[in-house]
Amino acid sequence: MIASIRVNSRFNGPSGSANGGYLCGLMAAKIGRSLTVRLHRPIPLETDLALRFDSVSGKWHLLLDEQMLAAANVAHEHIHLHTHVPDSPGLVPALEAAEAFSGHAYHPYPECFVCGPQRRVHDGLRIFPGHMPGINQVAATWVPDARLADRDGNVAAEFIWAAMDCPGYFASVRPGCAALLGELSVYLERSVKVGLPYVVIGWQILIQGRKHKVGTALFDESGHRCAVGVATWLEVS
Repeated sequence: MIASIRVNSRFNGPSGSANGGYLCGLMAAKIGRSLTVRLHRPIPLETDLALRFDSVSGKWHLLLDEQMLAAANVAHEHIHLHTHVPDSPGLVPALEAAEAFSGHAYHPYPECFVCGPQRRVHDGLRIFPGHMPGINQVAATWVPDARLADRDGNVAAEFIWAAMDCPGYFASVRPGCAALLGELSVYLERSVKVGLPYVVIGWQILIQGRKHKVGTALFDESGHRCAVGVATWLEVS
């Protein structure tokens, strides 16, 4: 099985490379399964990449020529069983938390498609997770627009994966410290509609040296969970 993936320059994370969550979501959409994706190298933009199944390892490899950029295997479809998922704080508390987003003062990747404050409305997702008072958790609101829709009119999977990316960073990595996504698993539980308000949260699971294991989740206005993710972030400075 060989497929091709190309990341448009709009969907960047750090300058010059793809947003990790978006890239992982593209791989999941191509393969059609819930995945755990491990990123080995920054993913170049506007470059044709090969997605190939390796029968020996049982994994899918994302390749540039023969250099492996990422590897994916099928994830347990109930990854939320391996970590406690908090409830939604609700739209109003999430909106208030977003107003205190630390990235407005300093952001290591200010043009990030997901959380970059320099991205315009309807260009980036503009998910700004701020700390909730009294608990070790960040939250933000998100209203996905029609440009993110798939053929069925729902938000395309790769954008939900992207939304499950950056909140984990802000939940665990200290302000002023740059980190990169190392691994991400996402399980999609229900469809996400364009034009409706959602709540995104992130929380810390554990820290091991420079590694941060975090959880993220997406909820609709009524508090029903739509997606849950578990990620590992790696400090680089």
